[in-house]
Amino acid sequence: MKGNATSVHRNAALLSLATTVAERVTTSADIDRRLAPVLDRLRLPTGLLQRVAGVHERRNWAEGQTFDSAAVAAGEKALAEAGVNPGDVGMLINTSVTRKHLEPSVAVRLHHGMGLPPSAVNFDLANACLGFVNGMTLAAQLIDAGQIRYAVVVDGEDADEIQDITIDRLNRPGVTRRDFMREFPSLTLGSGAVAAVIGPADAHPEGHRMLGGVTRAATQFNELCVGSVNGMFTDAKALLKGGLDLVMSAWKEAKTDWSWSAMDRYVLHQVSDVHTDAIVKAAGLDRSRVPLTYPRYGNVGPASIPMTLAEEARHLAPGDRVLLMGVGSGINTAMTEIAW
Repeated sequence: MKGNATSVHRNAALLSLATTVAERVTTSADIDRRLAPVLDRLRLPTGLLQRVAGVHERRNWAEGQTFDSAAVAAGEKALAEAGVNPGDVGMLINTSVTRKHLEPSVAVRLHHGMGLPPSAVNFDLANACLGFVNGMTLAAQLIDAGQIRYAVVVDGEDADEIQDITIDRLNRPGVTRRDFMREFPSLTLGSGAVAAVIGPADAHPEGHRMLGGVTRAATQFNELCVGSVNGMFTDAKALLKGGLDLVMSAWKEAKTDWSWSAMDRYVLHQVSDVHTDAIVKAAGLDRSRVPLTYPRYGNVGPASIPMTLAEEARHLAPGDRVLLMGVGSGINTAMTEIAW
C-alpha cells in the first residue's frame, strides 16, 4: 500500500455532520402499484424491492424543496453545529451526482447560498457514490498541508426525475425481463442532503480525528453501471462481483498498514441487502456493527455514507473506531478511518 493508494492524516478532524431529510415518503408498495402493468405482463411478483433489495421506502423532495436548497440548509446547519464562521471556510466541495445543468458547477450555487467568502475555493467533485468519501479525504489532506483551515463537504441528491422516467419507460410495450432488471436499481434510489465540516484537530479537541485510509480502482468495469437523468442501466450481477472483488482486494492489502478487523462501526455505502450481506460475509464483519439506512432512505448515492454516519453518531462514544467503506460505479473503492 504505497503512494496515492494510502492516505494518513496528521491534523484533520470531522467537526460536524448535518442532514436535510426529504419530507415525502415513497414506499416500495407505491412503486409496485405504478409498475402494475409491466409486473403483470412479465409475470413478476410484487415486493421485489423489499425482498431482494431490502428497500421498503425512500424519501423524495416535497413541493418547494430542491436538492440544492436542501444542501445549503445542511451546510448552514453543519457550520453552526461546528461553531465555524462561514467567513473562515477555505473550501467547499460539492460531491452531488445530481445536477440540473452541465455548467456552472453545483458548487457555485451552494457557495453563494451558504454565504461563503470570495476566498473560499469551490468546485464539484464527481466520483459516483464514492464522491463524499473522496471529498473528505481531499479536504483532510489540504488541512494537513496548511492550505486551508476549514472545509465544507456537501451533497444533495434528487431521485425524483430518474424514477419517474424509469417507471414510465418500464411500463412501455416491448420491455423484457432483462430490461426490467437492468433498471431495477434505479427504483431503489432516494433523495436527501448532507454536509460535513472538517477542520484542524489541534484547534478542535472535541472533533473526531480523521486517521486516513486506502483507495483502489478497477476501472475496467466502467460500463457495468451507467447513469444519467434519463435512467441508470446496470449489470447488477457483474457489478456486485466486480465491486466485491475490489473491496476485498483493498481490505486484504490494507492489513499491512491498518488494523480494521475489530472496528466499533462499519459504515458501508447503502445499496441493498444483497450487497451488504456479501461484504459482511466476505470480510467477516460483525453484522451488529453495520448500521443500515437503505431500508428507509434507499440508496442516496454519495450522501448515503455520511447520512448513515450522522444517524449513527448518537450511538457512538468517544474513542470508538469507525470505518467508512465506499464503492462507486466505475469501479472505485475507498475506506477511511475516523476516531470518534
